[in-house]
Amino acid sequence: MKIEHVGIWVKDLERMKEFYEIYFSAKAGQKYHNPKTGFTSYFMSFAEGARVELMHRADIQELLPEGLGFAHLAMHVGNEQEVNQLAQRFSENGYEILSGPRRTGDGYYEAVVRDPEGNKIEITA
Repeated sequence: MKIEHVGIWVKDLERMKEFYEIYFSAKAGQKYHNPKTGFTSYFMSFAEGARVELMHRADIQELLPEGLGFAHLAMHVGNEQEVNQLAQRFSENGYEILSGPRRTGDGYYEAVVRDPEGNKIEITA
């Protein structure tokens, strides 16, 4: 298991992309846009393999009480079967499954769960 990425809600997607490129030598992947929800994002990759997902929606502060800032920790568990099994385990142990398991618009197979203190964890394959 490895940390896949950390997600951050941002106000100005292009400015934040530039910030990580200039100060941390990150390389931006292709911009993702979901026209139905207005969601846009960049995955920023670092030389040692770490990644940050910069995410934007104009209405994020109305949708989420936590608003801007750190949004989730994504854990890569291997394959779709392992995502399904771990999501089932979380559910059986009383943890809230927020979404999934499902295929996302940007290609991940994931389930999203809250940890004991309410933080979102994406379980990905």
